[in-house]
Amino acid sequence: MSLAFVIPAYNEEVLIGKCLESVVAEVARSGREAGIIVVNNASTDRTGEIARSFPTVRVVDEPKKGLVNARDAGFAASEGYDLIANIDSDTIVPEGWLDTVYREFEQDPKLVCLSGPYVYYDMAPFNRFLVNGFYGLTKLIYLVNRFVLRVGSVVQGGNFVFKRAAWEKVGGYDRSIEFFGEDTDVAVRLSKVGGVKWTFALKMKTSGRRLEKEGVFRTAGTYTLNFFWVTFRGKPVTKEYKDIRPD
Repeated sequence: MSLAFVIPAYNEEVLIGKCLESVVAEVARSGREAGIIVVNNASTDRTGEIARSFPTVRVVDEPKKGLVNARDAGFAASEGYDLIANIDSDTIVPEGWLDTVYREFEQDPKLVCLSGPYVYYDMAPFNRFLVNGFYGLTKLIYLVNRFVLRVGSVVQGGNFVFKRAAWEKVGGYDRSIEFFGEDTDVAVRLSKVGGVKWTFALKMKTSGRRLEKEGVFRTAGTYTLNFFWVTFRGKPVTKEYKDIRPD
């Protein structure tokens, strides 16, 4: 199975370099070939320039701002790859991440999507403790939704991999979703055609800037509300979101 990384990026000149360094290093360490696609999503800073400075990175431009618009443009540019690894431009891919991805998909032919939690590398210790508690609840919700209620699953936006054929089968991205609920939409629709697994074995490092600025409880509450709304009503309840970037 061939794999391509799709990385949306809006005004991420501060963090995009670290993200791409980690991706390039993980691809080299794994010994596998992988495509790396950065979607320069209406950036007005040096995001595109920095991404283009990496020889193995392909940059595509999506002028219509929005996370789902960018993911969709990256998906279109990834034609020819079997697995699409959707990460964010403020993430750092840890060593062994690709090994976990390939192991899970090779062990289970019915698996169509794999996801896991974030590790917030720049958050205060107490906030990281709170987040770990929320992830314990996430695991419980995942088990209930997938195996008991059979109404979907759990996908962590910025840390999920799906099979291209499965995503095409369910119709691809819903561009009417701007930000909140995009990952749950992926989980619900893909669960109708195969297994959608959420596991602590697939951890991704990321910035905790949104949680630090908006507050852990407020952010968790917004994500939880939209998770249940998309799962049971089909669309997110929160339409607006705030761009949060490093100062």
